[in-house]
Amino acid sequence: MNFEFKGQLIEKYDTIQVSDKFKKREFVLVKTEIVGQQEFTDHVKFQLTQDRCNLIDNYAVGNELNVFFNLRGNRWEKEGKVSYFTNLDVWKIEGATSVNNAPDEIPPIPTEEDDLPF
Repeated sequence: MNFEFKGQLIEKYDTIQVSDKFKKREFVLVKTEIVGQQEFTDHVKFQLTQDRCNLIDNYAVGNELNVFFNLRGNRWEKEGKVSYFTNLDVWKIEGATSVNNAPDEIPPIPTEEDDLPF
């Protein structure tokens, strides 16, 4: 499934080489909504992986961004203990302002289709 989120860039981290075959880069967007009389603020951390790690390079803290991402979940087991992780894997970034107007799009990762009737 593909999702979309709009918010302001507030954190941008360096690329981390996790293993010989895997690297990632994280960034955080903030979005504030007013519902009735209450204000709600969400801080959402996204992940870029492999050849997509540079997609955030053209944007500075404070830029308004629109990110397109896939929801990914992983199971990890070590010493009999099982943990689950959820990642928001970004495949495209668009912004209202950028340092460089180079193309930001890399096609989405193919996803498996569900057999659900809806």
